[in-house]
Amino acid sequence: MTVDIEAANRELAVARQDEKPCPPLRGRLLPEGDIEAAYQVQQVYTRQRLGKGHRRVGAKIGLTSRAVQENFGVFQPDFGVLFDDMAVGDGVEVPMNRLLQPRVEAEIAFVLGTGLPDERVTTVDLIRAVDHVLPAIEIVDSRIAGWDISIVDTVADNASSGLFVLGTAPRRLADVDLRLCGMVLEHAGEPVSVGAGAACLGNPLHALEWLAGTMARAGDPLKAGDVVLSGALGPMVPVTPGASYEARISGLGSVRTCFSKEAS
Repeated sequence: MTVDIEAANRELAVARQDEKPCPPLRGRLLPEGDIEAAYQVQQVYTRQRLGKGHRRVGAKIGLTSRAVQENFGVFQPDFGVLFDDMAVGDGVEVPMNRLLQPRVEAEIAFVLGTGLPDERVTTVDLIRAVDHVLPAIEIVDSRIAGWDISIVDTVADNASSGLFVLGTAPRRLADVDLRLCGMVLEHAGEPVSVGAGAACLGNPLHALEWLAGTMARAGDPLKAGDVVLSGALGPMVPVTPGASYEARISGLGSVRTCFSKEAS
């Protein structure tokens, strides 16, 4: 089949603008399993956003769960770009009309003190580069109708990015065992998702290592000040309009997000 990068980007752009999800891209505009083509679509979107004056503030890593990888039939993570207007303050209400099909998941966020320009990095390189870690809630979203996504669909759609919320009490990496960090995501005081750092490629640092090497090879390495969302610690949860969600991660504290009610 013919690969149509521009058409795929246009369909996603129309979905964002019209607030109406589009059909899956795979098999229509992008070949099944063609991850390289999907990243080309993502790169077009990134250039357009930068051209409109938005600022890249980091990256998010997806597909860090082995079970999710097996479901997609791929055995590596993926990534998307974080922009300045995707950041939401801790506890600040998110208007539902900013999103199409939102879901929430709890993650550990790294904030880099130095860049990671090398294609091959060691654990020591990573530890030295991380300035601090924070609890985070990623509000994932999909421009693909019904979340009917493959690896191609999600990568092209900037890794199903939506918004993100960071906690406000930084912790030093040396003070936290990321692998053993327990997580509970609560709605109305009841747990709706539980997990631990080990659910993220065995350790969130492994996810950061993968991302650092991948972005360096692509010629766009992680830089000082970048925020990296390292991947879900437990299952993602569909958002209920008007609801509040709080993620508690042992050793890191908590972070909260809430959503407006749907417009009548």
